[in-house]
Amino acid sequence: MTGARPPGAGPENSAMDSDILWRVAVVQALAVIVLSLFLGLLFSHSFFAWFTAWVVGLAVGPVLIRAVLTGIPSALFVILGLHWLGAVVAIGLFAAWCATLPRPLAGATP
Repeated sequence: MTGARPPGAGPENSAMDSDILWRVAVVQALAVIVLSLFLGLLFSHSFFAWFTAWVVGLAVGPVLIRAVLTGIPSALFVILGLHWLGAVVAIGLFAAWCATLPRPLAGATP
């Protein structure tokens, strides 16, 4: 982690941090791809959001809220019979929403 966002770049500023966007997208995709079969049987979807927040260093609460909200459009794709397309869209949307969160301070625990 390279440090905190500059003052005024918090949630009130809609600018996205592209570094966080791509880190969240990669971590989320890997978590879903590698762990979904096994962990999907054992845990709820909130596990993946918690895992992503922990790895990227973001606050868990806001990440979980974004995961729940991302489930809405994902569910629409499932209803249309396009589950895997919904997963791709959900990961992108989740990463974009997480990229609006403030960057954590280096060494800070979420």
